[in-house]
Amino acid sequence: MKEDQKMHKVLHSVHLWGIAVGLVISGDYFGWNFGWSQASFWEFSFAIGWIATFYVLFALCFTELAASIPQSGGPSAYAKRALGDLFGLVTGYLVLVEFLLAPPAIASALGGYIHFLFPVIPAFGAGIVMFCLLLLINLTGIKQTARFELLVTIVAVFGLLFYLAFLWPHVSLDRIPKFPEVSSISWSSVFLSIPFAIWFFLAVEGVALAAEEVRNPARDIPIGYTAGIFTLLCLAGLIFVFTASVVDTKEVAELDYPLSYVLQKLYGVDQIWPFVFTFIGLFGLVASLFGIILGNSRLIYAMAKEGYLPTYLSKLSHGSLVPQNAVISGGVLGIFCMCFLDTAELITISALGACGMYLLSLVSYFVLRKKEPEMGRPYKAPLYPVLPGLALVLGIVACGSVCFSEPYLALGVLGFGFVLGIGYHLKQKRNKS
Repeated sequence: MKEDQKMHKVLHSVHLWGIAVGLVISGDYFGWNFGWSQASFWEFSFAIGWIATFYVLFALCFTELAASIPQSGGPSAYAKRALGDLFGLVTGYLVLVEFLLAPPAIASALGGYIHFLFPVIPAFGAGIVMFCLLLLINLTGIKQTARFELLVTIVAVFGLLFYLAFLWPHVSLDRIPKFPEVSSISWSSVFLSIPFAIWFFLAVEGVALAAEEVRNPARDIPIGYTAGIFTLLCLAGLIFVFTASVVDTKEVAELDYPLSYVLQKLYGVDQIWPFVFTFIGLFGLVASLFGIILGNSRLIYAMAKEGYLPTYLSKLSHGSLVPQNAVISGGVLGIFCMCFLDTAELITISALGACGMYLLSLVSYFVLRKKEPEMGRPYKAPLYPVLPGLALVLGIVACGSVCFSEPYLALGVLGFGFVLGIGYHLKQKRNKS
């Protein structure tokens, strides 16, 4: 395999919209509802509002970085350029935590939806089979991968609109509790629900991980990423409010298939519509699982090229030029985690990696603005430095809340990262000697 081989540049803004929405859309179908097990309607609403504001501000800054430095390493590449090798490794590790732990969580829910449709099929086995099938499709090439992702994303968005249309006749705002007095709000409950609010938007930054395969990064990344964020904001708000206005929030707080349950409760077990929706909903989970497999394989490939991971992970296959070793390695690790962690734990760990990466990306943003003021920036975030400064403050609170909700898991992630850092340091020392 020649070292100078490059990936195919075939992606346009519509593909990036499909990747951005597809990466995240499973968060509308499941996962976010676990927040209601930690907080009341309004407490969880505060958490979602906080996180939505953060993602809008962060997206503006991140778009500038992605359009200016279109590399598959994404946040790792930005941190390395701004802060040096060590921070490039740390940031890459945090993105790996996010993108390697999210797929098994989605696969678990995918198995749950299949089990809902066909009770004779065990949920765990169905999740594993679908995970392996999507790994194989990812090995066919980026052009086919992007087309498949766009198709399943469009179907998944249609599925959510289908859900909202069938809820509309039953919507009653009287079900939503009155706005509470500030003194009665449990802010600890707000913090505990933040990881599940993040699930509404988690992994949308994965658009940057396909940057090396975008035909015109300066134009297509800002358009595709911005359109994706706007779509996700609208869908998240509607799903949250409509669901709370037709059912008791505690009923769906711990289900892997909350939307199917709601439709079945409203229309009855014998009606076909809940099953039609669940079938369509599978596309939403497939879109996210498929897209995040794409993202984590490109990140593993990029980190291997930089020397952070073993070099065999950066090899491209003949013809399709896909980093097949990275695809397979990420999939094997995801399936391993799926065997030992439950859905809520996987979501929390994934959110922890995301929050750490967001903070380091924003720090890199500030450093590059000061360190390289003349760097080509096809897109610039507005209101510098106020807007990125506010995003940094909101991000610090979000990261603190995730650590607060699961301190032992946070220590585990930090400990593993520390071991990885020591290993990289020893490798660098050995290479120099």
